[in-house]
Amino acid sequence: LSPDPYLFSFFRFIGGVGVGASSVAAPTYISEITTASNRGKLVALYQFNLVLGILIAFFSNYLLEGFQGENDWRWMMGVEAIPAFLYTVLVMTVPESPRWLLHKKKDEQGAFAVLNQVYDKQETQRKIDSIKTELAKTTDDVKLFTARFKKPLILAFLIAFFNQVSGINFILYYAPEILVKAGLATEDSLLNSISIGVVNLIFTFVGVGLIDRLGRRTLMFIGSFGYIISLFTVAWCFYSGASPALLLTFILIFIASHAVGQGAVIWVFISEVFPNKVRAYGQSWGTGTHWVFAALITLLTPVFLDGEDGIFKDNPWPIFAFFAFMMFLQLLFTKFMMPETKGISLEELEEKILG
Repeated sequence: LSPDPYLFSFFRFIGGVGVGASSVAAPTYISEITTASNRGKLVALYQFNLVLGILIAFFSNYLLEGFQGENDWRWMMGVEAIPAFLYTVLVMTVPESPRWLLHKKKDEQGAFAVLNQVYDKQETQRKIDSIKTELAKTTDDVKLFTARFKKPLILAFLIAFFNQVSGINFILYYAPEILVKAGLATEDSLLNSISIGVVNLIFTFVGVGLIDRLGRRTLMFIGSFGYIISLFTVAWCFYSGASPALLLTFILIFIASHAVGQGAVIWVFISEVFPNKVRAYGQSWGTGTHWVFAALITLLTPVFLDGEDGIFKDNPWPIFAFFAFMMFLQLLFTKFMMPETKGISLEELEEKILG
């Protein structure tokens, strides 16, 4: 309904604030209410739902193309209000995090009631005692940006940074334009975008099923190798003028690699590496890093792909080669810096990471 770009940008900003808040709160909340053995799977379901939303958006955009000519985009964005409204209603039924209740409200009874929905009474009391012991070790004026939290800050920054320089949002945001440059017909580009969404959903589901069995690092290794192979092949396809079908195949392999690796791991890992008292701030740091680099890629992409003035308007192979190189660096990060967090309680993880 916006009559001008300024009002449009303002409400897009408001929407972005909502997305940012939920991407901080949801993984943190899930990590704090679940068991160590299921934490990865349940936090990864957050990513699964994001991917499901992306697929629904691809379908919606395809169905609405040509609905009202130059106003198609208004309908494409307007239908987002339906799931947003449902989300708002349902989130009001969610109880507070037990760790937050103990930390901020000193409400042991309320925390017990929440945890008792997940554990039996004995285990619930053990969890309450463990959380209280951990909270007693730190003061209320604890600061995130101190030498004590240097390691989790670096880990959260790097996994979020590598998530974006994989090129995932570059491909998801600009899939139709990329597929047209690959030689696919313009009228087929939105339909082919749906295939990207379907592969993303299927392999995210695979990642959700494997994350607590194989561990975070193993999935990151699998994803990194898949990234490197697929991105270098996509770069070669653009450079050599290989068939569009081959190029689309390796874009889909790239999407699958992301879904099993980074896509399944990022929100889980960021929610795990920070201690209870700074977890919300740490989650904000990692999430903020993720969205800042997502915004930068969105802003810079037209500089490279614009049909008239783009640096690589004729052939974007150097962009994919760059992303492939960055994924080699991610492989080194996974090998030499990333700790395994599978099956360890949040309180034990604090001891492991901070010492």
